[in-house]
Amino acid sequence: MGQKIHPTGYRIAVIEPWSSRWHGGKRNFAKFLLQDKKVREHIMKEYGSAGIPRIEIERTGEAVNAVIYTARPGVLVGRKGIRIDQLKTELQAICGITVHLTIHEVKRPELSAGLVAENIADQLRRRMGFRRAVKKAVQSTIQAGAKGIKCQISGRLGGAEMARVLTEREGRVPLSTLQANVEYGFVEAHTTYGKIGVKVWIYKGDIDRGKMIDYRALSAQGGRFERGGRGPRRGGRGRGGSQGGRGRQ
Repeated sequence: MGQKIHPTGYRIAVIEPWSSRWHGGKRNFAKFLLQDKKVREHIMKEYGSAGIPRIEIERTGEAVNAVIYTARPGVLVGRKGIRIDQLKTELQAICGITVHLTIHEVKRPELSAGLVAENIADQLRRRMGFRRAVKKAVQSTIQAGAKGIKCQISGRLGGAEMARVLTEREGRVPLSTLQANVEYGFVEAHTTYGKIGVKVWIYKGDIDRGKMIDYRALSAQGGRFERGGRGPRRGGRGRGGSQGGRGRQ
C-alpha cells in the first residue's frame, strides 16, 4: 500500500489537516473546489520562484483567507509590498470576493519535501549531474534533523535513450504508519531531453495520537518534530533501516 497511495491523502484527518477548510454544500461545492484549484495554480505559476511548498485556503461568508508558506517571503512580498498587492488583486478577480493573504516563512527549507524536490529539479534544469544533485539533497536534509528521506527521479537521466529510475534513501521512511509524519513532494523538471519526475519523501518523526500537525507553529519553530512518548518502531515492511531498501547501501 505504501507504494500506491499518496502519503498526504493517506493521513488526512488522522494527523494531516485539510489544506482547504470550508463548507459549501451541494450548490457551491464544485464552484469553490474549482476556485481553490485556480488560486493554487495561479500562485505557483506566477510566484513559484518564492519557494512555496504549501497553500491553505479558508472561507467565510464574506471573504477568502489564503495562507501561503514560503521560503523567500521577500520575493513574494516585493519592494514596499507591490507584488503582494498585485497578487491580492489577481486572486480577488478569480474568486469574485474579498481575499485576505497571510504569509508564513518556512525557516528550514531543507525539511520541506516540496522545496527539496524543487531544488533537485532546478539543478537538473541547469544540467548538473543527477546523482550529485540527489545525494547532496539527501545529505542536507539529514543534517537539518530529518529522521529519514527517500528521493526518486525518473526519466531520461543524463540524456540516456531509455528512461530509468534512480532512488536514493537514508534513514527510516515508514510509509504505512499513520502516526508517522511523512511529507511528500513532487516536481517535474522540463529539460532538453524531456520531463524528469522528482519525488521526495521526508520522515520527521511521530505525532502523538489525537493530535494534528500545526504547520503555522512549525514554520515559526523551524519545522522539526519530536518523537512522541512511544518507543522506536520499525518502518514499513521492515525495510526502513539506515542501510536502505532491499539491502542496498
